[in-house]
Amino acid sequence: MKIGIGSDHNGFEFKEEIKKFLGNTDHEIVDFGCHSCEAIDYPDVAFEVSQAISEGKINRGILICGTGIGVCIAANKYPGIRAALAHDVYSAERAQLSNNAQIITMGAQIIGVEVGKKVVEAYLNSEWAEGSKRKVDKIIAKEQEFVHQNYKEVVEGYKCGC
Repeated sequence: MKIGIGSDHNGFEFKEEIKKFLGNTDHEIVDFGCHSCEAIDYPDVAFEVSQAISEGKINRGILICGTGIGVCIAANKYPGIRAALAHDVYSAERAQLSNNAQIITMGAQIIGVEVGKKVVEAYLNSEWAEGSKRKVDKIIAKEQEFVHQNYKEVVEGYKCGC
């Protein structure tokens, strides 16, 4: 599996440890940054990982910031992406099993690296069984409704010369 990983400066050291851990697996790892403790904006990295998933360049993503919340919110703004905050093994499993989440997010200031490794392992070893397909399909349908409505409003705006 091709895994994208990214963080802001608050999650940089945590990300580097997760990368080392994943280096001992059969997964191919793509690092989307950041590449130092120098301050960056977490939405930039979250959007890059989300876009790579959307374009089929990677299969799943792991995003890390101080709390995991910011990267989760940012990734979920990208059409078609389902990102889930996971700070324990059960949440990581459910992110995939129940929600078919393409991305998990973690907070470097919330959990330790050893727990993070277990979270990542649980997430990557889980496969969506379509047990909650009806619910996930509702989420996808609502997102498509919003995307279609937004597109329609933009087109109408051009027609009236606005």
